[in-house]
Amino acid sequence: MAVEDLRQSTMMSHLLDALERGEDIGHYGRLVFVMVARYFLSEDEVIEQLMKGRDCDEQKARGLVKQVEARGYNPPKRQRILEWMEQQDFPICESTNDGEGCNVYKSLNFPREVYEKISAYYEQDQTAA
Repeated sequence: MAVEDLRQSTMMSHLLDALERGEDIGHYGRLVFVMVARYFLSEDEVIEQLMKGRDCDEQKARGLVKQVEARGYNPPKRQRILEWMEQQDFPICESTNDGEGCNVYKSLNFPREVYEKISAYYEQDQTAA
């Protein structure tokens, strides 16, 4: 898997392009990037991409990757990305008008365990209600 696979998502392509230009994609932009990219790139590749951004050195990038891995975060849902986007200046998604602009699940194929983990979470949530 590679950067080209991530570019199947317009949002991830937007984030990659911004990083390539040396822009600061904001805390939540970096968080979303790691939560998604870790399924397509090696840890070192994720860190390398993050370090292209203006406000992210190796220590910060490595710490964020470790945090996401330790907590086992799944890629965020569209609604969560939209909420996070309101809390920072950089637009994580270029287009929020169409239903797919911030939805990485529509454009990327994640490993089966991601979908299984999501299903298990919702099943657990339903039994707790």
